[in-house]
Amino acid sequence: MNRLWSAFLDLLFPPKCVFCRSLLPDGERDLCPRCRRELPWLSGSAAEQKPEFIALACSPLRYEETVRTSFHRYKFYGQTSYAKAYGRLMAVCVRVHLDEPCDLVTWAPLSRRRKRERGYDQAQLLAQVVAEELGLPLCSTLEKVRDTAPQSGLEENSARRANALGAYRCTDPAAVQDKRVLLIDDVLTSGATASECARMLRTAGAKVVFCATLARAH
Repeated sequence: MNRLWSAFLDLLFPPKCVFCRSLLPDGERDLCPRCRRELPWLSGSAAEQKPEFIALACSPLRYEETVRTSFHRYKFYGQTSYAKAYGRLMAVCVRVHLDEPCDLVTWAPLSRRRKRERGYDQAQLLAQVVAEELGLPLCSTLEKVRDTAPQSGLEENSARRANALGAYRCTDPAAVQDKRVLLIDDVLTSGATASECARMLRTAGAKVVFCATLARAH
């Protein structure tokens, strides 16, 4: 029944590539063949970073051109269905780059006000998919306790760090105690947000914090 319903929906709304929005050929999922070849994929050490308080952060894509445009549709224009495709890419990246298994998945949350305005938390949706793909429990462990200026509007890394400092708290220390935590965020630029979240998790007792994002900006 589910397959029939899915086929019916595909007739009404033909699946499109989440990046270039071209119609997907039969048998393709999420990405068209051209984007699979030509997107700014990251591999090896280029896909890895080590922000402060994070053992390793990995990202499958560079944040530029088609990736940036697609992500803006997801983050600002309600294309929440993209989370499935993005999350699957991130899960593959985690499997490739993380040598040790994680115990749980969490995310860098929006403030309550920002989530209410947007209607969803883009990092939470990504975390749900990554957790499902990796077969790991999803835990809400962080809260954003104050609104901050958008990091994208701050050019200096020092300004980004100051903007994120003290903006989060760990809401469930017992859940992360002695655990290897996989933190999900959307785009890694300076790493200030992810580092501050990781700092809170480590302070609460997490054994180690890893991070995965869809893309990295530098």
